[in-house]
Amino acid sequence: MSETMGPMATEVDQHEFAQQLLSHAKEQGLELVGPGGLLNKLTKNVLETALEAEMDEHLGYGKHEVAGRGSGNSRNGTRSKTVLTEIGPVEIDVPRDTGSTFEPQTVKKRQRRLTGVDEIVLSLSAKGLTTGEISAHFADVFGAKVSKDTISRITEKVVAEMTEWQNRPLDRVLPAMFIDAIHVKVRDGQVSNRPIYVAIGVTINGERDVLGLWAGDGGEGAKFWLSVLTEIKNRGVEDVCITVCDGLKGLPDAINTVWPRAVVQTCIVHLVRNTFRYASRKSWTEMARDLRPVYTSPSETAAKERLEEFTAKWGRQYPAITRLWHNDWSEFVPFLDYDVEIRKVICSTNAIESLNARYRRAVRARGHFPTIPAALKCLYLATRALDPTGRSRARWIARWKPALNAFAITFEGRIT
Repeated sequence: MSETMGPMATEVDQHEFAQQLLSHAKEQGLELVGPGGLLNKLTKNVLETALEAEMDEHLGYGKHEVAGRGSGNSRNGTRSKTVLTEIGPVEIDVPRDTGSTFEPQTVKKRQRRLTGVDEIVLSLSAKGLTTGEISAHFADVFGAKVSKDTISRITEKVVAEMTEWQNRPLDRVLPAMFIDAIHVKVRDGQVSNRPIYVAIGVTINGERDVLGLWAGDGGEGAKFWLSVLTEIKNRGVEDVCITVCDGLKGLPDAINTVWPRAVVQTCIVHLVRNTFRYASRKSWTEMARDLRPVYTSPSETAAKERLEEFTAKWGRQYPAITRLWHNDWSEFVPFLDYDVEIRKVICSTNAIESLNARYRRAVRARGHFPTIPAALKCLYLATRALDPTGRSRARWIARWKPALNAFAITFEGRIT
């Protein structure tokens, strides 16, 4: 009984403590936030109490204790210091010692920001805000002056983290991998579009793993994809069961060069979308209705029959569309051989399209980047901030569990 009552009693105590603080603030005429407000004073007291406790431990005795007499080192007053916190600037008094050997950890020497402030900066940067906009945000919300140079230094701290992330070892087997590229504007002499190659792996536990970000030159190309996939293999991925991609020419050959047993699946959404590019808008609704039986057929034979029916109806009016489907047929049909649960998860690149949508929001806010490293840093910060609560991870795993059971049967002996 006492164990079950403990947490409840703690919650009540915290609630009563908060009520007491609010009552005290009202009596004193204090605001809740802002300079001199309740939260400001509370933060000041907590930080100063922690620093005094550190000084006690450093000296080996408490304040005003007789044990400190003749010890060779003692307190030597305090020095004022303003630190930026999540609630704004807070002025604190940092204790000093006569030997100048005290190295505080709660607020270190020359530290002007608590770590939570750095996380705020990184979060705002991940959402696409520029250094100037973040600086203005701190001025407006916290009444604190944070220079653009300081913000740049904070974001630069993630570069080493990004390098380590980009080179980390990967799982030996990936049941599925989704690959795609987005384009960002980079000012390199003149503003031009540069492709950023993105790969997502699905682990045998059903977890999503963004494998990396790679900057290319010019347009998206199969040759550069070959180097990206080779790097992924060199980081430990020995086998990929199914790779889902768009219809880029030469990409299936690049994938099978790295993983000969990988099944290459063209994204159905991309294929249908490309179909409409060759058709008049007034034909879209009817054409979509006629295409659906093709990609929902129970087998390749049935799909071929439905495609012939589609060709008989639309081939004369739109010959480029029928040519598109015949050219991409070998990369279109693999998923027709699989269980419906596998079909659901590999019929499109939606898994990576949702990630690209987050990237595009961050990129759109910037307009263009001064350099490729600046663009990669922005996209990495967006990757870093993808799932702060962990709910997306839980949904992803739940969605993939039925498919992974089907994968284990279909690719028996490969998924271990």
